[in-house]
Parts: sequence; structure tokens; C-alpha cells
Amino acid sequence: MTRRHFLIEGIVQGVGFRPYVHRLARQLGLSGWARNTAAGLELELEGPAAALDAFGEALRTAPPPLAVVEGVHTRDIPPTGEAGFVIRPSAGGEAATLVSPDLAPCAACLAEMQNPKGRRYRYPFINCTDCGPRFSIIRRLPYDRPATTMAGFQMCPDCAAEYKDIRSRRYHAQPNCCPACGPRAFYLDAAGARQPGDPIALAQKTLAAGGIVAVKGTGGIHLACRADSPEAVARLRQRKHRPEKPLALMARDRAAAARWCVITKEEAALLESPRRPILLLEKLDPAGESWLSATARLGVMLPYTPLHILLLDGTFGGPGLLVMTSANCPGCPVLIDNGQALEALAGVADGFLLHDRPIANRCDDSLALVWRGKPVFFRRSRGYAPQPIPLAREAGGVLAFGAEQKGSFAAGRGRHAFVNQYIGDLKNAETMDHYRAALAGTLGLFGLAPQVLVCDLHPDYASTREAEGWAARLGLPLRRVQHHWAHMAACMADNRLTGPAFGLVWDGTGLGEDGQTWGAECLIGDYTSCRRAGSIRPVLLPGGDVCAVEIGRTALALATDAGCPEAAPGFPRRAGVAALLQSGYRCVPSSGMGRLFDGVYALLTGRTAAGYDGQAPALLEALAQGAPPADLYRPVYYEENGVRRFDTRPLIRALCAQKAAGVSPAALAAGFQQAVCRMALDQCRALNPDNLPVVLSGGVFLNRALLEGVTALLEGAGYRVYTHSRVSPSDEGLALGQLAIAAARPET
Repeated sequence: MTRRHFLIEGIVQGVGFRPYVHRLARQLGLSGWARNTAAGLELELEGPAAALDAFGEALRTAPPPLAVVEGVHTRDIPPTGEAGFVIRPSAGGEAATLVSPDLAPCAACLAEMQNPKGRRYRYPFINCTDCGPRFSIIRRLPYDRPATTMAGFQMCPDCAAEYKDIRSRRYHAQPNCCPACGPRAFYLDAAGARQPGDPIALAQKTLAAGGIVAVKGTGGIHLACRADSPEAVARLRQRKHRPEKPLALMARDRAAAARWCVITKEEAALLESPRRPILLLEKLDPAGESWLSATARLGVMLPYTPLHILLLDGTFGGPGLLVMTSANCPGCPVLIDNGQALEALAGVADGFLLHDRPIANRCDDSLALVWRGKPVFFRRSRGYAPQPIPLAREAGGVLAFGAEQKGSFAAGRGRHAFVNQYIGDLKNAETMDHYRAALAGTLGLFGLAPQVLVCDLHPDYASTREAEGWAARLGLPLRRVQHHWAHMAACMADNRLTGPAFGLVWDGTGLGEDGQTWGAECLIGDYTSCRRAGSIRPVLLPGGDVCAVEIGRTALALATDAGCPEAAPGFPRRAGVAALLQSGYRCVPSSGMGRLFDGVYALLTGRTAAGYDGQAPALLEALAQGAPPADLYRPVYYEENGVRRFDTRPLIRALCAQKAAGVSPAALAAGFQQAVCRMALDQCRALNPDNLPVVLSGGVFLNRALLEGVTALLEGAGYRVYTHSRVSPSDEGLALGQLAIAAARPET
């Protein structure tokens, strides 16, 4: 007889691992015990050596469905003659384990919820060891019921019996509950008065009548209305002060989503996966459903909680497609508290479908498109956070504070990077409070002790000021990393690249090492050093950051620089802006690719203001879809201070001339995108003679046409191209690159 000690690392708590090892041990005739610890799952097993070997092999090759086994450490110890198997109480200590994301109900729970004879029939909080809430309810590790927001719900005798029964799929399921002992949903009218009756039925009736309902889910509260009612959507837009930004949809099932969208096999697999992100799907009619989105795509998700599934099942007349958008005040994080929702949504919601299970960790919906079978994240949150990003090197003790527009942080432990759930722009106090709370929660939950801090080069970012405060309070070294180098390093770390790379980093703005605004950069480097090799011609932005909203200013700047100012659209204060351009006063030179897209869209359409961040590039992409591209590319380059720059003036002159000649805006939009892709290939050929791997990063690569076009041209020319799939190419993923750079040279 042999006795063996096991320590299993990874996502091994809250995913049914202890019941799994209990069953496996019994099947193999092994005795011993198991317990959760802060480091993972600890076991001691005794029996024949061959059975212990088989047990270890099963751990590695066939773990529970939701588990992620990252390490199995074993050592033989003296036998004790112990008989039987027990699950011991959890042990505390320094946190080193991982936490599962919140996941959609499993098939067994759905079947049980739909069984009229079962005690959980139509129960909105049904779950088991294979599914349900995890990250949103956990307060601390080890993962046990008292450490979650289920602590206030004592199991009834029936649930307690399941919890102790090894034959049950709820054996040691910490959120286990039923209508007799668990959380309850309730419905309130617009005034906040609780209404008698089935809360799901009341909510469905309000929605069917065209009303707006606040719905509390796993990690936050949504505002819902009928997606097929332009009138209901118009009321929601007016009340939420969101006149143009696309609205996310929740569809009853894939068939309901297919009424309006093309769904590929890869998209269907992710749409129906337990992670259930919002996916950007191509419309059947590119111009259709304009009241939901003016682009050629719709953001669609399937229900990811039992409550959502019941709400969309149509039992009481509810529609199978709902708008499901985050309930928040403009610029603020999604609401999670019932009382705050009643106050903040007064006059917005016609009813409230809420419940009494607290949310410990705010977690908004993930948003992605599927490209080459993998997600490309606009935001990585519910269903993915807080699962860490595996790294190619040690990063313990490094804390990266990200940028500002899409707030993020990344904390290292061993070869893991813990990247935050979606936070938003750090421009107001509420979002900054969310950032600080999420950061403190992550450090506390996973036992992370920062030793090196890293932030963006920009001195005025809120994240930079936060990092400076931490450095002063804790006496820790603070490293500042250039914005676009961090983007490039993020894509390298996303793909676990270790050597040097050639980076095409395209975004709106980022402070360069020369003090100017960069954003269309060709970089060469690795995690220890980086140099700028190429860019585009900078254009003066009159008023600086205001040009991100008043895109007509950028159009005038581009046209003036190209010698055809008359081609720019008219807008209020145009003469004053022209005077600024002539004098250079309050004009910021920028090589931002995002601003180039803004200005070109304004030149093509005459639109002079953007309603939300990234609107003009998204609309330009939609305008170009399916159109034959006009010939706009003019390969004119010049060198300035060692930087090879693409001269945008001939391209802008060609665009304006062809527009005046009657070429359609759609063909010109397609031609502009094609020209940018060809420029990327030319820059790579000129600046990457060593054929280094090419990484694509920056928010501009959320434009699918550019992502596909640049990748196809580069791969066709023989380059190895790497894109993002585990963090966003936007500023939200930038903290991963900061962390990787600081981890490579922590002493600087």
C-alpha cells in the first residue's frame, strides 16, 4: 500500500472538484481525504500504487468540465492505514488558487428547471457543481459558502441532503439552493412598490406591452425592452440618453438570433458556450434594424442565468428578442445594488425584476467578434474574468495600472497575469471608485503583494496618478512605459511570444517619447527595449482631444494639410478652427490612425460630430462593406528623424477629388481601408527586413475589415502574423503589455 500527497493548482474550487475526486477515489478503491486550501485542492490518498497512478492521470486528462488544472504536485508519504474517504473543512492561509468565472446553466439544471414535477420548477437560481454563479458571489478564498454572498441563505434539509450525497451533482455545490431556502426574485412597479404574483410573468407582460424593465442578473443590472419595437427602443434611448450607440440584444436561442443575423458554426459554438459573451454578428440585411444599430452588425448574446432564460421563454407572452443594455448613469459603472437601481432608474424603468442575492463583484457582459475561430474582445469580462492569462515568464509582484480611456490593470503571480473585468473610462469619480474597488478586490482575493508598479507615460491619465499615489504610499518603484510599446508587448504576451517582433500598433492617441501624440506606429522590439521605425504624417488637431468628438475639425485639418480645405464639411465655428490651423495655436500634432479614420469619415459623409467613442470608424467600416474599392492608394513616404512616414496628403487629395467627381462614398470608404492595408504591407517590407513576427494591436484592429485585410496581405507576403485573442487589442488590454515589460526588467 502507498500513500500519496497531491496539491492541485488552477481553477479547482467552485467547479465540483472535491466531489469529482471523491467519486474517482471510490471508483479506484482509494482511501484518504480532500480539502480546499488557499493554494488549491489538497489530497492524501492511500491504496495500490497503480491505482494512485491512474488517479493522477485522470486528474490531468479528464478533470471536471469547468476546471482548469494548471499543476499537479505529488509526493509519497508513510501509509496510515486510513479507511474510507472524507472531505475535510477548508484550510486558510495565503491565497494562491484561482476562481471560476460565472457560467451559464448546464443542460441538467435546465431540464430540471423545466420539469413541472420537480421542486425547482421555474426556479430562477437553480445551479449545481457544473454551472452557475462563481466570481460574482465570492468575497474571499477558500471558496466555501460562508465566503460568498450565499452566506445569508441557510440550506433547507432537502438541499443539505443533496450537498452531502456523493451521488448528487450538487455534492458540495456551495451555491446550492431551492425555492424554500435560496434567493428569491420579485417585481416592483415604476414607483418601487412590490407587486403580487409571479415576478417573471409581471416582467414579461410589461415588456410585451412595450415597457422598459430593469433586470438584475449575475454581475449587474440591465435595462430591457422589446428589440422588435422601434417605439420601445426609442423610449429607452431617450430615457437612457443614448441616442445612437448600438444596443446589445439577448435572444431566446440561436434560432431567435438567426431571424436577424448570419451565424457561422464558430459563432454558434461561442454563442451557446457556458461563457455566453455578446457577439458582434453580421446582419442578414446590412441596413436593417437601424433602430438598434446603424452599423452592419448586431451585438447578440443568449441568456446566461436561469432568470434570463425564464424571462425570454415566452410563457406569459414575452418576446424572444430583447434589448439588454447595462443599467448605468452616463459614464458610470453598471448598477448592482437594488436600492441604488430604484433611485438611479426612477423615470427610466417601468418596472424592476430584481432579486435578493447580493453581487460581490460587479461584472459587465463580455463583448467580442469571432475571427478565425477565436474571440477578439472589445471587452473581456463576465464568463472570462477572473481567469488569469498564462504567461511565458515569471511576473510575480508586478502591478500594471493600464491607461485611462478603457481602464484596466494587470497583477502578476508566478506565470499568471490577473487582468480585471470590464471597468470603463476613468474620467469620472464613480468609474474611478470601481477601478479602485476592483483592484483592491483582485489583490485581496488572490493574495497579490505588489513590489514593482508600472503605468503609462502620460502624466495626466487618472491611472498614472493612481500609480504615483501607490508608489508614494508604499515606497515602491514606479516604471513608466510608452503607450504603443505596451500595446505591442500586450499582443506578444497574448500569444506567449518571447523574442523580438515587428509591431503595427494603430489606435486613436497615445503619448509618444517625443512628447507628441502617436497612434499609427511601426515598432521594433521586445519586452526590454523598443524603437519607433515608422508612422504616418502627423496632422494638427485644432483643440486637441475635442477632435475625438468634433470630427469635422479633423476633416478640416486633413483637407487643409492636403491643400484642399474647400473639401471639408461646414460646421459651427469653422472659420475659427481654420484660424487655429493657420496659426498653429492650440493645435496638437497627431499621427493617430483613429483620428485619420474620424476625419476621412467626415470628409466622405459631411458628418461633423461623433455620438460615442469609435462611432466614425465603425460607420466607415459599415459604409465600405461590400463596395468595390476606389483606387486611392498613393505610396508616398518620407523619412523624418529616423522614422519612415506615410504621407497622407496624396491619399486625401485623391479621396476629395474622386468624391467631387461623383464616386460613391461607399467605394471611397472601401478604397480608403484598402489603402491603409496596403500601407501596412509596404511599411513592413521596408522596415522588417529580418522577417520578425508581426503583431497587430491597438483599438483600430477592432475594425474587422482592417484586421482581415492587413493579416491577409502580410501572410500572403510570407510574414507570421499574430493578433489578440485573450485580451482586447484596445487600451483595455494594454496593462498586460505593461506587466510583461516590467517583468522582463523589474529592476528598472
